Amino acid sequence: MRIAQLAPLAESDPPKLYGGTERVVAWLVDELVDLGHDVTLFASGDSRTRGKLHPVWPRALRLGRKGADPNAACAMLLEAIARRANDFDVIHAHIDWLPLPLLSRLGVPFLTTMHGRLDLPGLPDVVRQFPEASFVSISDHQRLPLPDAKWIGTIQHGLSSELLDPSYEEGSYLAFLGRLTEDKGPEDAIRIAHAARMPLRIAAKIPRAETAYFRKHLAPRIDGEMIQLIGEVDDVKKQSFLGGAAALLFPIAWPEPFGLVMIEAMACGTPVIAYRSGSVPEVIEHGLTGFIVENEEQAVKAVGELGKLDRRRVRARFEERFTAYRMARQYEDQYRKLAAAAARKVNTQMSER
Repeated sequence: MRIAQLAPLAESDPPKLYGGTERVVAWLVDELVDLGHDVTLFASGDSRTRGKLHPVWPRALRLGRKGADPNAACAMLLEAIARRANDFDVIHAHIDWLPLPLLSRLGVPFLTTMHGRLDLPGLPDVVRQFPEASFVSISDHQRLPLPDAKWIGTIQHGLSSELLDPSYEEGSYLAFLGRLTEDKGPEDAIRIAHAARMPLRIAAKIPRAETAYFRKHLAPRIDGEMIQLIGEVDDVKKQSFLGGAAALLFPIAWPEPFGLVMIEAMACGTPVIAYRSGSVPEVIEHGLTGFIVENEEQAVKAVGELGKLDRRRVRARFEERFTAYRMARQYEDQYRKLAAAAARKVNTQMSER
């Protein structure tokens, strides 16, 4: 099939450092190419892909020239797909609501994977404006606020089984990986580590909007010994960071749509201790790939029970459930269904003339 993938422009595909959606899109494109499809990636010019790259903006916005207008970059992305729409059998968008008015009018089958939270004001009104638009959720929990959307499936994220190697040695510290925002739970992670008397290493970026939060609530507690901040990590450094951890702490305080870092930890054989929120119960198998807890007290207790988990089984469950190959196969099935439905619609219209 000829498939177009519309990626966000905040990061390159894959990202140089932090970035979830762009990383997933990059893995998906590469797997689809390996499956024999003709895939074009509409993304920033500094992206790397086994598909055909259509660069719509020179560099990813976050690490590119300061002052670049993201709206201008998005306009270029939409114009690019508008000009080339007829080159494809299906268009797969990963940029949320932005392209719906355009894609609904191009006459080419399309679907949108929703990567963010959906419990926001006004979104039900948006859904009602596009009743024929097909959506994919990345967890069943994510879609709950929008029951009237045309959901055609839930497809959980996956990553290459060769990207991260497992480590079966007992880790010596707890790990926190993600954005340093309040809803990701870094303060909880620090308290859990102290109570469990285990070092905590934090690999994270500090969003510009969260600088004040970091300085007030986190910086005073990062002593460089018990609590260490090592900054953002790329895929190479992520291997040793997650592989050397006794567990990944995921004490979130928001309805996480998926939580890519959980399966990255699992790929390294590292169990996850996570609060029961959002997608967590769909990703973590309690007592097998980690522990699902309700609060800090239970998290501290779970740290003491990590020895009961088999890191080889953690890796095995990753391979069984969360590979990019599985993800690509599931999307491939949806593409074929959409293309077949569009063909039937055309045939019906022609027969009625």
